[in-house]
Amino acid sequence: MAREFEAKDGGGHPGADASPYPVEEIAVAWERERPGTPVSSIGIVTPIWQLAKLLGDDRRRVLARAGMDPATLDLLSVLRRSGEPYTLTTRELGRRSMVTAGAVSQRVARAEREGLVTRRPGEGRPRTVLVELTPAGHDLIEATVDQVLYREAELIDGLTPAQQEQLAGLLRILLQDTQRKLGDDRIGQVGEA
Repeated sequence: MAREFEAKDGGGHPGADASPYPVEEIAVAWERERPGTPVSSIGIVTPIWQLAKLLGDDRRRVLARAGMDPATLDLLSVLRRSGEPYTLTTRELGRRSMVTAGAVSQRVARAEREGLVTRRPGEGRPRTVLVELTPAGHDLIEATVDQVLYREAELIDGLTPAQQEQLAGLLRILLQDTQRKLGDDRIGQVGEA
C-alpha cells in the first residue's frame, strides 16, 4: 500500500530523491496495529491539515512583508470585492466574512485606527453601522491581493488546470457535506476557533 511520490525541484522536474509518503505510512501502521479500524480518511484529512498549515503560514509571511495580517486582508478584501462605493454594513461584513459580530467589530476598529476604513451610522435603521474602504485601504488591498493570489497560484501550479478544477470541485463537495454533517457552516481563518 505504501507508494512513493516523486520529489520535485523548483523547475517541476522529478527529483532523484523519492521518499515514502508519510501519510500512507501512518495508514499502514494503523491497519497493522488495529485491524478493522477505518483508515481511509487519513489519506485525505491528514494532507488537508498539513496543507492548511503550510498555506496559512506562507500566506502570513506574504502578508507580513506587505504589512498586513490575515484578518485585515479578509476585511479589506470583502469591502473591495463589494464594488463601488466599497461600503457594507457590519452585519453584511460578518455574513460575507463568515465571522462573528465581535470579530467584525475588532477588525473594523483596528483597520479604522490604521486609516484603512471609516465607520458611520447607517440611514434609516438606528443601530446600523456602515464601513467604508478609505483610499489608503483601497491602495493597500490593491497592492496586496496580487501578491497573495500570485503566490498561491504558484504553490498549486504542480497541478494541471484540469486537475486544479477537479480538486476544487471535490473539495467543494467535501466541505459542503462536512458542514451538513456537522451542522456548522461557519468558516474562519485557518487555525481560528
